[in-house]
Amino acid sequence: MEQAPVAESRPYHHGDLRRALVGAGRRLLEVEGGADLSLRAVAREAGVSPAAPYHHFRDKSELLDALAIEGWDQLGLEMRAALAEAGPDQNRLVTLGVAYVQFARQNTAIYRVMFACSLNRETMPEKLRDDGAYRLVCDTLVESGLDPEDEMGLELAAIAVWCAAHGVAEMGGFKEFGPLKTHLGGEEAFLRAVFSQLDIFRPKPAAWAV
Repeated sequence: MEQAPVAESRPYHHGDLRRALVGAGRRLLEVEGGADLSLRAVAREAGVSPAAPYHHFRDKSELLDALAIEGWDQLGLEMRAALAEAGPDQNRLVTLGVAYVQFARQNTAIYRVMFACSLNRETMPEKLRDDGAYRLVCDTLVESGLDPEDEMGLELAAIAVWCAAHGVAEMGGFKEFGPLKTHLGGEEAFLRAVFSQLDIFRPKPAAWAV
């Protein structure tokens, strides 16, 4: 009797099972979306037993949380890289906005998971607030002239930047913007132009310069 085909083995180093499962979940997420994602499917993709994921995740929601955190980590890294590559004359807040939208457009599936997992949480994980994309936005706002001692003002400004970037990410792909993108010289030029029209993305004068 012919045996059923065995799932392709994807080797991982001892102690890296969690990472292998998250990687498998990411691959499936990008192909199939979140609705059909399951721990059994992730185990099959990772080449491990169906019971293996339960050593690290109680259920699908915990796996999705892990995928979301990986997405936030990647977003932070890409935003930092964009700042590192930015020219001296570039508006750094606009550069962050462009990097955010490009990440959202290139990683649609995990981007959706990131916000679905954050929607009903009272707080984001401390790691993301203290050393992630959100902290990078706050630091860049301070660089642009906001008072670091004004905690509420800084929080509101960061929310405004985030909401604006999220809105552009959601709407920037509309086909009706195509002619304008062509006229401006492409996608990135279009994004920079849009963010430059938003007051929150314009550098504020330092308090001593007022």
